[in-house]
Amino acid sequence: MTDRLIDLPEWGALCSHYDELRDVELRTLFSGDPRRGETMAAEAAGLYLDYSKNRLTSETIRLLVALAEKCGLRQRIESMFSGEKINTTEDRAVLHTALRARADADVRVEGHNVVPDVHAELDRMATFATRVRDGVWRGATGEPIRFVVNIGIGGSDLGPAMATEALRAYSLDSIESFFVSNIDGADFTDVADQIEAERTLFVICSKTFGTLETLTNARTARSWLVSQLGDEAAVSKHFVAVSTNREKVSAFGIDPDNMFGFWDWVGGRYSLPSAVGLSLMLSIGADAFREMLAGFRDMDDHFREAPFERNLPVLLGLIGLWYNNFHGFETMAVLPYCQELSRFGDYLQQLDMESNGKRVSLSGAEIEWQSGPIVWGQPGTNGQHAFYQLLHQGTKIVPADFIGFSRPNHDLLEHHDLLMANMLAQAGALAFGRTSDELRAAGVGGALAPHRTFPGNRPSNVILGEELTPRSLGSLVALYEHKVFVQGSLWQVNSFDQWGVELGKELAGRIAGEVSGNPDDSLEHDSSTNRLIARYKRGRRSQ
Repeated sequence: MTDRLIDLPEWGALCSHYDELRDVELRTLFSGDPRRGETMAAEAAGLYLDYSKNRLTSETIRLLVALAEKCGLRQRIESMFSGEKINTTEDRAVLHTALRARADADVRVEGHNVVPDVHAELDRMATFATRVRDGVWRGATGEPIRFVVNIGIGGSDLGPAMATEALRAYSLDSIESFFVSNIDGADFTDVADQIEAERTLFVICSKTFGTLETLTNARTARSWLVSQLGDEAAVSKHFVAVSTNREKVSAFGIDPDNMFGFWDWVGGRYSLPSAVGLSLMLSIGADAFREMLAGFRDMDDHFREAPFERNLPVLLGLIGLWYNNFHGFETMAVLPYCQELSRFGDYLQQLDMESNGKRVSLSGAEIEWQSGPIVWGQPGTNGQHAFYQLLHQGTKIVPADFIGFSRPNHDLLEHHDLLMANMLAQAGALAFGRTSDELRAAGVGGALAPHRTFPGNRPSNVILGEELTPRSLGSLVALYEHKVFVQGSLWQVNSFDQWGVELGKELAGRIAGEVSGNPDDSLEHDSSTNRLIARYKRGRRSQ
């Protein structure tokens, strides 16, 4: 599609509809339709989506679906699943869905069916993980592996770190997992204080084996291990790599037979189901990992096949577009009422903002509409005692996704009932608020009344699963992956590159040599950067 988004008749129809609906309250929508909570819901892949507490009607959904159809969303979905090179700026296919395809599927990239390659690598991972977990693979001193340290950054860290925390109820007690990503030395030293070299396996995740932060941490880990064990040869028994650069992996001292690969059609932030998930597999085992892949696949199938008006990722994407582009709400909160999903917001920040934080279209023209939202949040009920004040009574409207599960992965059922009661209450309070009349009926009036009035009419979705399992986690992650894809497709941006990450990295490479150099060296940056470098160097010398 080459037409500008805002020139489409379907966009104009939504603008007119927004003008009609902008002042309608959720209280009014619910009182006018007693069955709204039943009809504005959809279910798939073990997840139930209640979108009734949104500032929209069935007509809004109809108009949004019409826009999606006009923008060729169905064709674009098929293009992604079939291996077309929709990542045009890097001339690549976008096939993270192939990572969880059934073994008998046929997904071709330039005529080659990639599914057998995917399953062969998955089998290699499973064999290795089983040997480690069973104590067959041992360190240089003959000790079994007790500690697994994943060293990566971005998608090579956020995905496996999030999933390992989320699925800790499924982890092997005899293995502890750690994640090092920040180039700040405190990140590595904090982990080093908790592990024992002779029982530690480092998993170095870097596609090119050249990422500055990852390789810096990897070299530090290598030096630490050698200093602890006194043997350079020990590296081959305590390091494995997730990479595609066999030569660099071998030069580091890692046996290339212990290198697990993936493909250039897998974007970093979509790579959890690939070998990047090796540290997760070491924690939860190959069977649970495959069950997670089945959950991804459940949502993939639903996304590809379901009508848009009952399609969970499409509904989430279109509702988000409604708020972002018509209401002007610039942020969204992700609020899991599940402590195990404490890293889910971090993961979604990269998934969403790195994918759709773009200002030019696929054609290279500057877009004239808002693209991706700012994504933030933390688990309930902690957030209730931090930022919910702003959500309820602040001047900014923040649409929210509440995520919860009917059954917990623990035996403290009273705790879980209270947790879920809070989630449901918060969604209701945001939607319906509390009026001054209701306050007076409760005996509250006078000067205090304005401070205890809640305007309500603040939108949210509720996503409810039965239990957080490997399969339901896969479905949940795929739900948001595809939601991001829907929005990027309509905004006409490339959701699969990340050139905005590059400039700062290039400048950092240049400045890195200067900050450790002579304080009297001449600098050729702007006056602010020059002075900050000089001041940093003086402070560094005083140590």
